Amino acid sequence: MSSLVTEEMRAKATELYTGDEICQEKSKFLLTEMGLPNGLLPLENIEECGYVESTGFVWLKQKKKKEHKFEKIGKFCQYAPEITAIIEKNRIKKLTGVKVKELLMWVSISDICIDDPASGKITFKTPTGLFRTFPVSAFQLDVPEKKKEVEVKKDVGADAVKTPSKADATEKNHADSNGVKTPSMATETLKNHADANGVKTSSMETETMKKDANANGVKAPSAAVAEVKKVAEAMQME
Repeated sequence: MSSLVTEEMRAKATELYTGDEICQEKSKFLLTEMGLPNGLLPLENIEECGYVESTGFVWLKQKKKKEHKFEKIGKFCQYAPEITAIIEKNRIKKLTGVKVKELLMWVSISDICIDDPASGKITFKTPTGLFRTFPVSAFQLDVPEKKKEVEVKKDVGADAVKTPSKADATEKNHADSNGVKTPSMATETLKNHADANGVKTSSMETETMKKDANANGVKAPSAAVAEVKKVAEAMQME
């Protein structure tokens, strides 16, 4: 069978991709954007896909024909190496390359549509006018939730990183158990050590000097002024 995708169509393509990974991603994205279930075209080893936005023409090429069973409805579908269609909102028409197995026969599918999205039903039509309706959920693929991964990372971060207050308390407890003093603890220890060894801190030294001055008859500034004042008064009386 000759290809329906000509070089002229490729030249008009709004989007054109090669390689299975990117084609899988883009084809599912397009189906979702058009309000269709993302598992309608479960192809493998996609070599090329293209989309002409002005006409809605889309094509996909895979290495070989593939058969797939939709487990939720027990139906087998067959996908040719080349699939083409016109895609619109909630609808695929002029579909080629897709067949469904009915009563031991392979029947071509030409149209797929969701007439009422609220109903949760999708309809498949044949070129002869026959149709079957199934639940949309039967063709919907589960997409991994990235939100859960983010939440897990946040939980790990919360366990590994302490808030400043918790970190400070942990550091202090760890320092106590290992004999390492924090600044405030070190100051208190230094003062105690100075007392035990006769070394006075600045406030202690001041008090000691004051006591020594009194014991040796040396007047502190305020006491000396009072003494001078008394002598002056005595001289005036004479």
